[in-house]
Amino acid sequence: MLQIIVCGACGRMGKKVIDAVFQEKETKLIGAIEAPNHPSIGKVIKGIELTSNLERIIQKDAVIIEFTTPKASINHLNIAEKRGTPIVIGTTGFTEEEEAKIKESSLNIPILLSPNMSIGINLLFNLIGEITYLLGKDFDKEIIEFHHRHKKDAPSGTAKKFAQIIAEAEGKRLSEVGVYGRKGKIGERSKEEIGIHAVRGGTIVGEHKIIFAGNEEELEITHRAESRYIFAQGALFGAKFIAKQKNGFYTLRDALKVRREK
Repeated sequence: MLQIIVCGACGRMGKKVIDAVFQEKETKLIGAIEAPNHPSIGKVIKGIELTSNLERIIQKDAVIIEFTTPKASINHLNIAEKRGTPIVIGTTGFTEEEEAKIKESSLNIPILLSPNMSIGINLLFNLIGEITYLLGKDFDKEIIEFHHRHKKDAPSGTAKKFAQIIAEAEGKRLSEVGVYGRKGKIGERSKEEIGIHAVRGGTIVGEHKIIFAGNEEELEITHRAESRYIFAQGALFGAKFIAKQKNGFYTLRDALKVRREK
């Protein structure tokens, strides 16, 4: 049975992951982690005492599922690396330096990092690059993402990933062609631009639109998350995958490829 430690256990995603763990016959919750100042520290969640001390409960043969903040995720990653414990990271908002640290740590432990744990979104990650390549520069590319009012980072990690995939398919760097919102007399849109726009409001779980706008025709691809539970299921799917892997850096797309090959 796969043993799971959930970091960010009282957050919106952490709660869903814990629910998913208990609904799976092949997984068992052995740890629930929260910030040291969280008011629920010391309380029992589904038979597990909530703690801020990952070092006290971590086990090498477990998998950590991480939905916290970039700073907390890096701290937990350092602990996992020392103990040789695989980790699934669903946290978003990392800096380039933090992402580099994650990839460096993957030399010592298996790490799965995904800005979005939805199976559908990761399918689109595989497809968007090919669509970009086939449509070419005659189509303008715009990305619009929608999330609830409480989301702290913008644009979403998923939107940035889509933009990065599009840029790479065109042989560009996102830092050179990404345009984040528009205001004022900005002039005519260049062919190289990739527009990225963030909407925040209400309780929207998550929606992403990728628009390919050509001459007198438009292709729009939309993914709409109707519940956070899909992300929890994806995280568990990733945990089952990463538990069997050698040291290295993986994404949920790698796990999907393995499932397809079976």
